[in-house]
Formats: sequence, C-alpha cells, structure tokens
Amino acid sequence: MRDIAEVVSRLRARLETPERAPVLAEILAKKQRLPPRHAAVLVALFERDAQAHMLFIRRASTLRSHSGEIAFPGGSIDAIDASPVMAALREAQEEVGLHPPLVEVLGVLPPVFTQVSNFLITPVVACLPQGLGTLQAQASEVAEIILASLDGLADPLIVHTEEWMRDGEPHTIYFYDYGSYRIWGATARILNALLELLVP
Repeated sequence: MRDIAEVVSRLRARLETPERAPVLAEILAKKQRLPPRHAAVLVALFERDAQAHMLFIRRASTLRSHSGEIAFPGGSIDAIDASPVMAALREAQEEVGLHPPLVEVLGVLPPVFTQVSNFLITPVVACLPQGLGTLQAQASEVAEIILASLDGLADPLIVHTEEWMRDGEPHTIYFYDYGSYRIWGATARILNALLELLVP
C-alpha cells in the first residue's frame, strides 16, 4: 500500500475503463425506484513522504446535504460535462483548485447509489504523477483538505461495519476512523472498493 508505482500498476489492471462508466451507471440506475441524479467524484492518489496518499475533503458545515462529512472532491454531472470523468475533474478544480493537467485517469470503480439523497455516484480513480500542485479550498463548499496515507487507511484496526435496516432490507455500512476523522457512507463504500482491488 505504500509504493505508489505498485498501487497505480495494480489499479490500472483491475479498474473498469472510463468508457464503461455510463454503461455501469445505467445498469444501477435501472434498479432504483426513482430516476437518480448523477454525480462523479475524483479518487486521487499521489506520493507524499515516499508513501501513497489519497485526497479527501471535509464538506462545509453550511451545506444542505452531507454537511461536515468526509468526502472525495466531486459533485453533480452537469449538461456541460461530456463524461463522468470531465465532471469529476471540473468539480475537483472548483472545490480544491486541483489543476486538470496534473491528473492522470486510471479508470473507474463501480458506481455507488445513495438512497438518502438519490445520487448515483461514479468514482473516477486517478493518480497525480507530478503531485498535488497548489491547492485552495473553496470556502463555501470545503471546510478542510485532508491528505491521508493509503497505508493508514488500509489498517484493519480503523475499520468496522454495522448492519442498518432500510426499507426492510439490511445494508452493510462501513466506518473508517482515520485519526480524528470518521469516513462513512458512500465515501467509505468507495474507499472499501478501492482497497479490495489492492489486495494481492
């Protein structure tokens, strides 16, 4: 989990191609009772202190939904976005100032549906070979930029699951307690899917 080159190589081999993203999203969308809203997030990996790290944000407390939660940069797929990848890149630039030319897209994870907000989220996984550049949080949406080591996130001691009932159906909820941060919900599901791909 520490060697960024090994992490990137493994993900390249195991992720879905970006071109598959709309197909995967449509399959999941058809299973929902209501037409979902579509979103994309950027799961960005980079090297820091000779270790693989991931970029997260803490959402502003003033936001109407998911306020104060840990998330990946991202948001709704708008009409101006040619693809989920373009939406993730645009949102990451708007929220944290991540310059798109620094981003090398590796592929996509299976989409995640959030029943509470009716969003279908496509996770776009990327690496930043040249590093993060200079980041600047958009104060109206982002309270904090969080740089977390992949090795620390993969520590089995920080994760636990709970079974929650929703509409009479059990759902496994993941929780990652990384330092003072609690990662849960859709972000934790995406993180769990990524970590599973990295298991040898």
